[in-house]
Amino acid sequence: MTIVLIVVVVILAVAVVALVGARLYDRLRRPAPVQMTGSRRILFPFVAGGLSQRALDAALRLAKTEAATLVPLFLAQVSLDLPLDSALPRQCSMAMPLLETVEQRATEAGVPVDSRIVRGRNRRHALRRAIAQERYDRIVIAAASEGSPGFDAEDVAWLLDHAAGEIVVLRPSEDDQLTPERRSAPATGAAGPRLRGDVHGVSRAGETAGSR
Repeated sequence: MTIVLIVVVVILAVAVVALVGARLYDRLRRPAPVQMTGSRRILFPFVAGGLSQRALDAALRLAKTEAATLVPLFLAQVSLDLPLDSALPRQCSMAMPLLETVEQRATEAGVPVDSRIVRGRNRRHALRRAIAQERYDRIVIAAASEGSPGFDAEDVAWLLDHAAGEIVVLRPSEDDQLTPERRSAPATGAAGPRLRGDVHGVSRAGETAGSR
């Protein structure tokens, strides 16, 4: 009986050690969550259909080099016949996959992200609201190329005249548009982008009413 008890105890001890070892290995292999520890912030505004891979790559390189937080800004247009805080389910349905694409790329690069959906009557109005209420050190923006819905020369000139800090403008190529279908699939159960505030973001909750 004593020998059987000793064998049972040994088997249990080995099982416990194996379980602890497996959990420790899993924790070491799992990438640590990226914390927003840097004080520098880089704004990265874009519009639906105008997410430039080249501009995003540049913004991520700068953010990683400077230990900065990347702040993706999806600029949502609210028509004049609606209150500025109206529900925008159609635009939010376009924004969320794009913001998730940016966040996935940032996570792979080890860059912290603080996503936003910024409302405005047009893209310039949304930019004005963003730079007035956001704290930032640099803006990275993609100029419009032929057939691209990005920022035209007048938008870029306005930003240079009105925005503080450093501004990096990149001109994407014709096939530079980044879409959710072109990104790597995120891990199962991965959380979507964390959106905050009003100008600072439109939360996914409550965006089921309306048609714009």
